[in-house]
Amino acid sequence: MRVHELAKEFGISSKELISQIRNLGQEVKTHMSVINDDLVPLLRKVHGHAATPASSNVQETHASEESGQSVRQEHKSTKQAAVVDELEEDDDLEGPGENSAVIKIRFPITVGNLAAKLKQTIPQLIKTLMGMGVFANVNQLLNEEIGFKAAQVLGIAIEKEGDEVEKLIAEHKKSENTAEFKLRPPVVTMMGHVDHGKTSLLDAIRSTNVAKGEKGQITQHMGAYGVDIPGKGHVTFLDTPGHEAFTAMRARGANVTDVVVLVVAADDGVMPQTVEAIDHAREAGCPIVVAVNKSDLPAADPQKVMMQLQKMDLTPEEWGGKTICRKVSAKTGKGIDELLEMLLLEAEVLELKANPDCPARGVVIEGHLSRGSGPVATVIVQQGTLKVGDMILCGTFTGKVRALRNHLGKQIQHAAPAYSAEVMGLNGVPEAGETFLVVEDEKTARNIAGQRILEKREREMNAHRHLSLEDLYHRISDGNLKELKLIIKADVQGSVEALDQALERVSSDKCVVRMIHGGVGGINESDVMLAAASDAIILGFHVKADSKAQAVAERECVDIRYYHIIYEAIDDVKKAMEGLLEPTYKEVGEGRVEVRRIFKSSKVGNIAGCMVLKGKISRQGSIRLVRDNVVLYEGKLGALKRFKDDVREVAEGYECGISIDGFNDIQESDIIESYRIEKIAQKL
Repeated sequence: MRVHELAKEFGISSKELISQIRNLGQEVKTHMSVINDDLVPLLRKVHGHAATPASSNVQETHASEESGQSVRQEHKSTKQAAVVDELEEDDDLEGPGENSAVIKIRFPITVGNLAAKLKQTIPQLIKTLMGMGVFANVNQLLNEEIGFKAAQVLGIAIEKEGDEVEKLIAEHKKSENTAEFKLRPPVVTMMGHVDHGKTSLLDAIRSTNVAKGEKGQITQHMGAYGVDIPGKGHVTFLDTPGHEAFTAMRARGANVTDVVVLVVAADDGVMPQTVEAIDHAREAGCPIVVAVNKSDLPAADPQKVMMQLQKMDLTPEEWGGKTICRKVSAKTGKGIDELLEMLLLEAEVLELKANPDCPARGVVIEGHLSRGSGPVATVIVQQGTLKVGDMILCGTFTGKVRALRNHLGKQIQHAAPAYSAEVMGLNGVPEAGETFLVVEDEKTARNIAGQRILEKREREMNAHRHLSLEDLYHRISDGNLKELKLIIKADVQGSVEALDQALERVSSDKCVVRMIHGGVGGINESDVMLAAASDAIILGFHVKADSKAQAVAERECVDIRYYHIIYEAIDDVKKAMEGLLEPTYKEVGEGRVEVRRIFKSSKVGNIAGCMVLKGKISRQGSIRLVRDNVVLYEGKLGALKRFKDDVREVAEGYECGISIDGFNDIQESDIIESYRIEKIAQKL
């Protein structure tokens, strides 16, 4: 191999390489000189990680010409080894080798940012990725696996940097002094089956009337309410929807609560959602207090309810168990004071404490878009005190707390631990169940939010499965897979999630429902354009379309449906999905005709004189000709006459004349069967 070829491979000048070769004991004069074969591996070893020029100041001592060949060879090997060691030392000092400092990187990361972190040029990193079989542009997101592999190829040590939010929470917990913890109010969640009186019971406690404001008097959203009990303390109540489709919302209520009030109607007993509520409470490790509601009704049977609860391992105290059970009536107010005393007693036993002086953190219960206030999040503070002016981070959204309101809509300046509040000032509507955290400054919040946006983007990209040619072939060949695309807009984020989950359960192997977009707020023009481009249906839950969106929808023929109760939305979507399915075809027999005589005609051919034995024969129906139980022909009638008149049909017991279109080989005693094909819509 010549000097200039190897220099080009190493990315250095020929002059630098000639100097290194001379130091290894070979005399070369120009860039066209040939390098000894035994030196090429040594040079490649030196330049394996970085093309670092060798030191040209190495002094060599040559042996005298009188020395033997073996002495010269030994001296040459010694010089080569010394120079290689020196070159490797220089490489360790100057190149980005394995012994260099470990670089911390947070994944996912774009190609451009990774190149900057690794101190490599973008084309060099893209070339490395191409060598790994990954074709990416400068803005492509790289996950942890690809990032580590690329760094390994480049010989750079990296490690994954932890989540900053987890670090902040860990720092907050570490700085918290348990001696500063103070008793806090309990967070109580009302759970139970639909229409068992949860909201009515809460109304009786708060002396308000929320239930009448809900469509169908069924709670559709999760609400957080604070109740001051005179002389006893404060209790924060969470009211969860009872319908089974809102399982996710009810689960979020159980995750932030301290005590669960299980509301069971005395006249109805334990129902499926009651069992579901018990499972959520047990999973969250929350103690359960049972309120047997509607105990004032004539059909009430509290003993039956207690028996059913005992089967669920909730043995009442009256029967020697540990579960507190109280008979109440939301209508008359009976037993409510006793229930509140039991709740406060349970909270006292639990010794609920929190530090009100640390940076606030908690959970988002619900989020919605308000016309006057913008994005509004209902939160429960778990630690610290949330104040007006705090910079908060909530999922992928940030903002300075512009205002705080309690559940009555009154402005408040701060929210202590276990208190609920509506937060205004975020730059977007957070998802229900997200953790919020107070951070020091806006820069920190924006950095963390930006990283979370990248992580969310990577999750969405990984979740989306592109259609392959094999899948396309199978879907076209089978003709079975149908898809109903939906755009769901609601007044709160929790309703979007709950509708999505409910409609997923409606999907089957025959027809798939997919939400291509979901959001909070009214239906706008962009939603309609997305539906038009994707051939989707728009569902509005407690929201309406603006005038521009309505005009575009009429022009583009986009279907927009409005709902206030989830039952109706699920039923309508299910019917729409059934309409997408290919109908099944069923043969329905109409009549049976026997050929009695054959008449020959030069114009028409053979004409069969027939008797209708059963049913009727129709001119427009399909027929098959059967001879000796073998089907000879299937097709249509050419003509159907009674005497000389053309008729549409001939009933049982009458004679008629028949000619068959495209078939002339009719014989006496043949049987002609008349039938029709019916389309039957498939059911899910």
